[in-house]
Amino acid sequence: MGGPAFCALADWGTSNFRLWLVDYDGNVLGERESDQGLSAVTDGRFETVLESHLTALGAAGNIGVVAAGMVGARSGWREAAYAETPTLLTDLHAHAVSPAAARPVYILPGLCQKTTGAFDVMRGEETQLAGAVASGLTDGVFCLPGTHAKWAELFGGRVMRFQTVMTGELFSLIGRQSILRLSIDAGSHTLPDDPVFEAAVEEAFDDGFSLPASLFSIRAASLLSQPKPGDAAARLSGLLIGAEVAGVRSYLSAAGPIHLVGSSALNPLYAKALLLAGKTTAVLDGGELVRKGLLSAAHKLFPSSQSEVVS
Repeated sequence: MGGPAFCALADWGTSNFRLWLVDYDGNVLGERESDQGLSAVTDGRFETVLESHLTALGAAGNIGVVAAGMVGARSGWREAAYAETPTLLTDLHAHAVSPAAARPVYILPGLCQKTTGAFDVMRGEETQLAGAVASGLTDGVFCLPGTHAKWAELFGGRVMRFQTVMTGELFSLIGRQSILRLSIDAGSHTLPDDPVFEAAVEEAFDDGFSLPASLFSIRAASLLSQPKPGDAAARLSGLLIGAEVAGVRSYLSAAGPIHLVGSSALNPLYAKALLLAGKTTAVLDGGELVRKGLLSAAHKLFPSSQSEVVS
């Protein structure tokens, strides 16, 4: 598939760990994935976890590693301090830190916002944005749906500003712990063309909309009518995503499509909500972007010659 192994790229989050062994051009020679995220690593055994996966891939002992995500948080392997916006994404490597390890390991920083808007932080998503820049997308607006959705504006390869919206976490908390749990069907999967979802999104766009004032209608509808299975979840999803999109209107004024970097379940819902708001979208592969972002940093942190994979 490619030449000798150049380095290993690690996307190390709170819950999940992903590792790719790549050649200089980024071709994947081997990959590993597990649930050994930050929350599962006990007694600071980060190097042990990393080495177990590298050994499984047959990586030579001098192969370097570039990592990003919560592994660089204060409670991670070694803290990589946030780089402050506006941030040139091709310079993330300049802020990398190296934990004590038997092989070269670099952990990339997250981003923080202090003066360009409300206080905010991201750790992990910036590497996907760096991958977009490496792909030639140096300008535009990016939406990264998830537990804590991120909106970021790029200009000239710099993150000029960003905003975090807790839509995914709110959906989980409200649907599982509030009174609405009695109305929402477990395992419901909302489709973007669901008229209940669309109507809820458009309701959230109305002047004078209040999310707290609209939520209880979901419970009332289940008591006073006979909604179809999945209607409650679709309405909750539509209200929350619609409120998110309405709340980031300043990002929607930029020319061009909104670049979506999310899951196969969330991307279509956000695309429909943005279409109702008058915006087109372009979906990007988050896994590919994070590899490109990590590889871009690796090219600057390591020499081009590395030992081949040990067979």
